[in-house]
Amino acid sequence: MVDLSVNFAGVELKSPIVTASGTFGSGKEYSQFVDLNRLGAITVKGVSHEPWAGNPPPRIAETHGGMLNAIGLQNPSAREFIANDLPFLKQFDTKVIVNLCGRTIEDYIAVAKDFDEAEGIDFFELNISCPNIKAGGMAMGTDPKMAEEVTRVVKQHAKVPVIVKLSPNVTDIVSIAKGAEAGGADGLCLINTLLGMRIDIRNKQPILGNKIGGLSGPAIKPVAVRMVYQVAKATNLPIIGTGGVSTWEDAIEFIMAGATAVSVGTANFANPRATIEILDGIISYMQDNKIQNLNQIRGIIE
Repeated sequence: MVDLSVNFAGVELKSPIVTASGTFGSGKEYSQFVDLNRLGAITVKGVSHEPWAGNPPPRIAETHGGMLNAIGLQNPSAREFIANDLPFLKQFDTKVIVNLCGRTIEDYIAVAKDFDEAEGIDFFELNISCPNIKAGGMAMGTDPKMAEEVTRVVKQHAKVPVIVKLSPNVTDIVSIAKGAEAGGADGLCLINTLLGMRIDIRNKQPILGNKIGGLSGPAIKPVAVRMVYQVAKATNLPIIGTGGVSTWEDAIEFIMAGATAVSVGTANFANPRATIEILDGIISYMQDNKIQNLNQIRGIIE
């Protein structure tokens, strides 16, 4: 037997595998393929105070080693999520991470307050890094002082631990991470998508309706592992490592780089059972290498 449990910001997760926001719906969409009870946590699609329509189509473009998306955080609002999705999630013995999004600091305050009376929420994931939002999000995720400020404000209104999700579209990821830490973040998630673009050379037009989108998938994994390694060495916060995780080997890389948990995103689209297959692979790896607990290999890269 191996011990898969991990402690993230004082909350016990039964396994290190969680889902990435925007790639797993609210869990219901994947429940016929995956035993949700085996996951450490389900991170739901971004939720805002008011409904967001999202970006114009096309919203998805395939690339070598990944995909571009410009969804624009379309969602029906926190009110609708609490009424329609949260009751389903509360049936399962797994933690729930709600991804919060906003265009201004006031938006973040409002959506955090929306969950004041909601039960069954274990974490907030503060989305300050989505590259598809033209106002607010990008600036907050690329400026250390702004990252600190929005984190501090949300912490004042949050009744659960706050995880800050970081953008890779910066020159110094460590400075942003330290800003979030200074603001009182309980944990970090990195990385979000890299900015990218594709052009239809026959029509001489960008493929995405938003022109620019977020690149995810295996192509970004080396960048993500590098940034997790740097931030793990520079801060004292637990990290959810994410970006291109498709196999159990990928997950182990992130853990050795310093991640406490690992988030699976784009792989869910190609293989709905990716999370469980990755988890089973980690178990086999631990058994084969006589690893009783992941603490034995976490952050071992000097």
